[in-house]
Amino acid sequence: MKIARYMTTAFLLASSSLVLADIQDEIQHLLQFIESSGCEFERNGTVYDSKEARSHIERKYDYIESRVDETEDFIKYAATKSSMSGNKYQVTCNGEQQTSADWLHNELSKYRAGNPSAELN
Repeated sequence: MKIARYMTTAFLLASSSLVLADIQDEIQHLLQFIESSGCEFERNGTVYDSKEARSHIERKYDYIESRVDETEDFIKYAATKSSMSGNKYQVTCNGEQQTSADWLHNELSKYRAGNPSAELN
């Protein structure tokens, strides 16, 4: 009975570690996607380039990381809107504007399907 309990505990710990690794992989992919996109990011009325956007979102993520249980939390808490004003972040790629939340959720879906964007838009 003890052996079965230890094996179950070991399995749960291993599974938990794999899930955390998957989340970290997804977040790192999204951060790289942001940086390499070449898109413009509007935050509180000011436009930033993709490298500045990644830096800002990464700093926010570092601050809220303990609240992130899944990749969608990363998008929600670090990459969707200003914590101060509540204004949504906007992304402009190839002349088309959309919210950063929609843009990142779309990329996350592609990544999970095994098809990360060849074109970053």
